[in-house]
Amino acid sequence: MARRAGRPPLLGPGLLRRARGIRMLVLDVDGVMTDGQIHYDADGREFKSFHVRDGYGIVAVRKAGIEVAVISGRGSGATAGRLRDLGITRAYLEAGDKAAALAALLHDTGIPATALAAVGDDAPDRPVLERAALAVAVADAHPGIHDCVHARTRLPGGRGAVREVCDLLLRASVRGR
Repeated sequence: MARRAGRPPLLGPGLLRRARGIRMLVLDVDGVMTDGQIHYDADGREFKSFHVRDGYGIVAVRKAGIEVAVISGRGSGATAGRLRDLGITRAYLEAGDKAAALAALLHDTGIPATALAAVGDDAPDRPVLERAALAVAVADAHPGIHDCVHARTRLPGGRGAVREVCDLLLRASVRGR
């Protein structure tokens, strides 16, 4: 399935072939692992919500041998804590240049972009999505990235979208053996 203009299809069985051979999943945080909302208390401390099923999916793909990394334009204590809980050690936070962060990640891991899946929600994710063998937008992604993804999730960011992608990768890895 080639990338095409307009609204990409939902995740489906036709994507299993594209998902075979994926060795690394790269995620954005705000709008992908979260619903994109950032909450501050009266003292300026930041709070975010992460979906437990997304976390379960991340742990499951890691156990299946698929590396998980994060490239985010922002960093926070909440994000660092969640990544630590999930065992994600490859994190490029406060990445003003996501293309450079991806290049460093690919260099550090030795994993080629042809074995990369990526999930994003907005224009800053475009450089990562454009290089990925499997590029996915969350259901509520900005329409400006629809032309550079292969599919979109049924669920929005922070509400199970990551789990959908993880489940697809797990199905593909079992069928690809």
